Amino acid sequence: MNAHRLHVAGKVGRNLLLVLWTLFALFPIFWMVLITFKSDSQMFNTTFWFNPTFENYEAVLFKTDYFKAFLDNIIVSAGAVLVSVVVGVPAAYALARFDFKKKEDLAFTILSFKFAPEILVILPLFMIYQKIGVYDSYFGLIWVYQLITMPLLIWVVRGYFEDVSVEIEQAAKLDGYRWWEIFLKILLPLIKPGLVSSALLAFIFAWNSFTFPLLLTSFNVETVTVASLKYIASDTVHYGQMAVAATVAALPEVILALIIQKHLVRGLSFGAVKG
Repeated sequence: MNAHRLHVAGKVGRNLLLVLWTLFALFPIFWMVLITFKSDSQMFNTTFWFNPTFENYEAVLFKTDYFKAFLDNIIVSAGAVLVSVVVGVPAAYALARFDFKKKEDLAFTILSFKFAPEILVILPLFMIYQKIGVYDSYFGLIWVYQLITMPLLIWVVRGYFEDVSVEIEQAAKLDGYRWWEIFLKILLPLIKPGLVSSALLAFIFAWNSFTFPLLLTSFNVETVTVASLKYIASDTVHYGQMAVAATVAALPEVILALIIQKHLVRGLSFGAVKG
């Protein structure tokens, strides 16, 4: 009887800790949404009880070009992920299946691009972009975003390809499948969880990028991270308007994660890390 009570108490305690941790993790999001309804005059002298207002939403969504920046962000982030998938998936397959000289050195070099400080390469990139005419363009931003999106996608998808047995491909060849049919009809469905999860993470990294769009764009292209700077005035910071911009900017990531959550959980749990 005592053992049963201890088991029940332990289970209740674990659930309580999970609830507390969930509240702790979600509180910043709750607080961000809360202050979107606060006016500047109520920002610092109220906590949870205040007179809600939609002035911040009106100022951001109807009195600025925030929607244009939102659309620009979707174009460059989705374009960057698309290019990374088209180029990165075959590259990941080559790294997983073929043996060639300095293969691991090449793979590590690709991964190192993800962790290199952006500020380290931004000045030469700025000068190069000015000379070749891709400064302040969708193409230029999509191209430079490959430093953010492609290394992650290649390394995750490579692990999935390595988990797929070579015998499956050999059996498909014996059945008369051509190499592109094996790749598209057999291998891609098998690595789908890893591809979906890595593509979503790549989209999030591209969506949240700040340094590259800040210095490599001007008037024609503007992302939401750069557009949020408009709500910092010379004498004050409009926290409510910044909170609106951040809340709206977070919606695509949340919606995509909810839509593909089954593949996302499987993709992040299996095959991504090899011992």
